[in-house]
Amino acid sequence: MDYDYKLLMDKAKEAAKMSYSPFSKFAVGASVLTKNGKIYTGCNIENSSFGMTICAERCAIFKAISEGEKEILAIAIYSPNEDDCYPCGACRQVMYEFQGENEITVITEEKENLNIKKLSDFLPYGFKIHG
Repeated sequence: MDYDYKLLMDKAKEAAKMSYSPFSKFAVGASVLTKNGKIYTGCNIENSSFGMTICAERCAIFKAISEGEKEILAIAIYSPNEDDCYPCGACRQVMYEFQGENEITVITEEKENLNIKKLSDFLPYGFKIHG
């Protein structure tokens, strides 16, 4: 399947505008493309009890899962604060659970060039119970 990665990145940029990040001042947006062709977006939402904070990637994935989706084909991640916005360890593991190591992650956009990687490029040994 040929994905419109630019559209995914544009959706992630729009989602970053909704970020609630009064503590870190580090806005992040994400968009996920599901196997059914739907796109879900999310932003990071901070809380003064930092353990209650949720990252943009997990927000978007959980929205998709809560709507009945179970397979993520691609995800775009964007932050206006940083050129490359790689997901944290918790997000990488959640991505692995629903995305799989060979699916695509669009990390950032540099001068109209998308930085496209496979999840296995930055999570080579994700944990998954098989069977």
